[in-house]
Amino acid sequence: MHDRLKILNIWVDPINKKTGLIKVLQFLQGERPHSIFASNPEKNFSVLKDPELYQVFKVADLLLPDGIGIVLAAKLLHGAKLSRVPGVEFMHAICKMAADEGVTVFIYGAKEAVNKAAADALVDLYPGFRLAGRANGYLKEEEMDGLVDTINRSKAQILFLALGSPRQEKWFATYKDRLTHVRVCQGIGGTLDTIAGTVKRAPEIWCRLNVEWLYRLLAEPKRIGRQKVLPIFAFQVVMKKIGNMFRKAPGSNPKTLEP
Repeated sequence: MHDRLKILNIWVDPINKKTGLIKVLQFLQGERPHSIFASNPEKNFSVLKDPELYQVFKVADLLLPDGIGIVLAAKLLHGAKLSRVPGVEFMHAICKMAADEGVTVFIYGAKEAVNKAAADALVDLYPGFRLAGRANGYLKEEEMDGLVDTINRSKAQILFLALGSPRQEKWFATYKDRLTHVRVCQGIGGTLDTIAGTVKRAPEIWCRLNVEWLYRLLAEPKRIGRQKVLPIFAFQVVMKKIGNMFRKAPGSNPKTLEP
């Protein structure tokens, strides 16, 4: 994507929910599976540690501005005015669009009870929603060939992977070339738990104030291990901005300022 923005070690696409859905409709007219993953400050550190994950993430067809940290970083580093597009909200938007357009969906991942409850909830939420099939995320490696065959036989055009990162990205990289009908594949992490009601999402006011991360931390203190990278990310973004300002200063020599 020509207008993709580099944010430290990762990337994000300058889209909102509406323009993102336009991309999805374009993907559905394509001839191959297209990947959709979420960009957030945590990914800035985790993606870099894994060369395979790094490559899958780099060539993704759509990278959502999932975290407020990414949105603010894009504004500071590129002057881009992005709006946050949480993966859970984008999945719901895709499901509504799929129901309206008669596009079939397959859901893979999470526990069996969660997978079934979320699938049933989506059918209830969106009249016309066509569930082509589903499978829980606890299949063994030797069962993957059968799963791919099941997805292909279902003729699903949209595939949601609720496997968590980096498993969902790596699954897509491994099996994408064997998917015969899938044209859109979104990695949705723990979204099915939210849809099934086993995990409560932050109240709307927290989301509107862009402090959903704080609500989740208060609800699940064990997340501190993952979210401790947030201040490090913020510091690195600020330092990157300062470095860019020096390189652009009149009379400066960019070559001598390169690290």
